[in-house]
Amino acid sequence: MAITAQMVKELRERTGAGMMACKKALQEADGNLDAAVDFLRKSGIAAAAKRAGRIAAEGMVLSYIHAGGKIGVLVEVNCETDFVARTDDFQNLVKDIAMHIAAADPRFVEREEVTESVVDKEREIYRDQALQSGRPENVIDRIVNGKMEKFFSENVLTEQPFVKDSDKTVGQLVTEAITAMGEKIKIRRFERFVLGEGLEKRRNDFLEEVRKQAAG
Repeated sequence: MAITAQMVKELRERTGAGMMACKKALQEADGNLDAAVDFLRKSGIAAAAKRAGRIAAEGMVLSYIHAGGKIGVLVEVNCETDFVARTDDFQNLVKDIAMHIAAADPRFVEREEVTESVVDKEREIYRDQALQSGRPENVIDRIVNGKMEKFFSENVLTEQPFVKDSDKTVGQLVTEAITAMGEKIKIRRFERFVLGEGLEKRRNDFLEEVRKQAAG
């Protein structure tokens, strides 16, 4: 059964769960809304969504160094209480997230952070590719939408397959932690550093500028 945007919207309104979680639940339930609600409740996603409105101002900032000092990550993950922040389970979660960032190189935490200009640019590229491939006009939008979903799954941290268990996303990993710890948990921000990244480009730009000045 085809899952429509209206079905996803209705399930989100009933459970407070995220768009991707609702879409998956509806697919698992073959479009049955009540069964999809049960699926979300059993998986703990609906309960986790109810905590989304809470304030999460505690947590920790973790640094992670990988590959002999060639890749470094700083990540901030928030929870509701200092008690949970000091538990081994929470700290191990943050370490896993930092390790994942080092390995998977995400660009954004959530889909909502992807700017409209980035989305428009990617859509334009994918549309041009589809048109050049000679695909019929009536399937172009479907192709572009599919490629955009792939773009999000590759570049958005919470939608990337978790490096230690590719059967779940990082977002699902966090949802499981919310259910287990009973608090709102949110990845707030991160920075990823790669040794020497961008230096060659800046050097080349500098040399090009010198050449232009010499030629002038």
